[in-house]
Amino acid sequence: MTFFLLVIFAEITRIQYLEGDKYRDMSAHRTIRKDTIFYNRGNVVSARGSLLATSMSKYDIRMDVVTVKDAVFEKNIHSLSESMSAMFGRTATYYQAYFRKARRSRNRYLNVAKNLGYMDYLKVKNFPIFNLGPYKGGFIAEQRTVREHPIGKIAERTIGYDDYRGEVGIEGAYTDYLEGSVGWRMKQKIAKNLWKPINDNNEVEPKDGSDVITTIDINVQDIAHHALLEQLEKFEADHGCVVVMETSTGSIKAIANLGRTPEEKYYEKRNYAVWESHEPGSTFKVASLLIALEDKVLDTSTVVDTEKGRIFIHGKKVEDSRWGGYGKISAGRVIEVSSNVGIVKLIQKHYKKNPQKFVDAVNEIGLGSKLGLAIKGEGDPYIPSPKDKKRWSGISLEWMAWGYGVSMTPLQILTFYNAIANNGIMVKPKFVTALRTEGKIDKVFETQVINPRIASMETVKKLRRVLEKVVEQGTATNIYTPNFSMAGKTGTAKKYIPVTKDKNGEIQGGYYSNKEYTASFVGFFPADAPKYSCIVVIHNPDKKKGYYGSTVAAPVFKKIAQKMYASAPIKREVQNKSPQIEEFRIDSEEYYSLLNSELKTIPDVRGMAGMDAISVLENLGMKVIYEGVGTVKSQSVRKGIKIQKGSTIVLKLS
Repeated sequence: MTFFLLVIFAEITRIQYLEGDKYRDMSAHRTIRKDTIFYNRGNVVSARGSLLATSMSKYDIRMDVVTVKDAVFEKNIHSLSESMSAMFGRTATYYQAYFRKARRSRNRYLNVAKNLGYMDYLKVKNFPIFNLGPYKGGFIAEQRTVREHPIGKIAERTIGYDDYRGEVGIEGAYTDYLEGSVGWRMKQKIAKNLWKPINDNNEVEPKDGSDVITTIDINVQDIAHHALLEQLEKFEADHGCVVVMETSTGSIKAIANLGRTPEEKYYEKRNYAVWESHEPGSTFKVASLLIALEDKVLDTSTVVDTEKGRIFIHGKKVEDSRWGGYGKISAGRVIEVSSNVGIVKLIQKHYKKNPQKFVDAVNEIGLGSKLGLAIKGEGDPYIPSPKDKKRWSGISLEWMAWGYGVSMTPLQILTFYNAIANNGIMVKPKFVTALRTEGKIDKVFETQVINPRIASMETVKKLRRVLEKVVEQGTATNIYTPNFSMAGKTGTAKKYIPVTKDKNGEIQGGYYSNKEYTASFVGFFPADAPKYSCIVVIHNPDKKKGYYGSTVAAPVFKKIAQKMYASAPIKREVQNKSPQIEEFRIDSEEYYSLLNSELKTIPDVRGMAGMDAISVLENLGMKVIYEGVGTVKSQSVRKGIKIQKGSTIVLKLS
């Protein structure tokens, strides 16, 4: 017996002194662990601070029905079912049967509710039975963090994401800034398989990610999104996009991209504005005229004979949309009426012998290069060159002149027009203005100049006047209004059907369709002192309903410009008389200071167009009732009265 005691004592001594460290480490490993503390990913916010993307906690609620004692279950099952019914909609009878069935089958992981927000989670947690906790009430809450877009699907592709789908949009481009770093703390295992922090403080504190402050204005974004959606639905188009850019800075105030589903609904399918490179058609004519003006081979007053609106070049037809043509017109008028024959003849006359000079000028402007956006997926522009013997042909120069055989994305086209509006300075489109960490700005993204001078001021001024005339007396007169000035260019391009082989190996395609078109409008406003530029591109509208840029795309531009204009109340009185055009051209400096001001009293809207007055008053939070059509003749609440949100004002129009 003594021998056995000595053996046991010796073994205890060996374990304690020779292998003690080993077993202490094993014990610590099983009872002490390093617990990860996750960081909060930074927010993506609008220019005015509204959340565009943020991380939120979501809760899935389950129940271990077996854990609940019989007496507790029977006493509280009715009140639990009533609470569930009040919150989730189904009858109390349904929930009582649901819980009883789970209890009979001894379900220890019953699905109660999914995807709850924090406040709803707290409500459910306090329901009868659940308020007893996990061990007496069987309450199981599983928390997870999800990325949410508080404004919904609007601008979804541009706001983007960074997950299993890849790095898309702003979230993908700036993920290194949005990401933080994890922290950790030591925890010790205690009774009932629970873990308790060893120290009061974390060993390493987590560091939250930086917030990304974007250029997006959610009010403008909402206007652009719905204006585009309405037109896509009206013309049953396949897809389209809108971009609104601040002229001087290149800040993107709104970008909408909508594609049609098989169910004929529209959603943010792809970022067409950034990705889709296509033949621009007539919107490229302005670049052709700019080059000719800069080379001083013509002026806007130079006359060209459009003949009968149809010419042939190497057997290929160039024709105008107007049957019989426009006769002899000026180069400026060529842009106003969008004469294909006119621009082709002008460019052919002056560059046929040296087409490389024309191509070089296009590339010097910057139209042959990517913009270098932080957002991934920018489409490649394509500008043909005589140096490329395989692709250059006897009609390449002439086809370039009116926007065929070249390819650009909507954002690249807009950047060119924005430069015309910005006194010839081409700035890089900008989606993000700053990064913010713990409430402090730690990085600012300044405006970048791509080309400090795409043309002389003389040429720029001429082009701006020509583009203004497009709206006043050209192809876009349908959007003209005397209330504010707009300038721009319509575009209507036939779609090229690429060469393919069918299932029998026969070659198909290789021609321009007479059924599929791209309608566009690009320009800026106000025309006399541009503040914003905007492009609208709509693909494959129903030809029976309309397919010209003036009909399909230009009204979207007008609606956006008009609502942005009307979003600022006019502080001064409007005289009640028949106005002249110049009287309505509000001084731009005053107008844009008004755009960001907040009125506290009712403005005088008499004499304003009815739609503009309604927009002004609704933006002030008032309910508007109107009678008649036309301009405002009287208003039920006089000017100067303090604004009461939700109050009603009656306008009489005539």
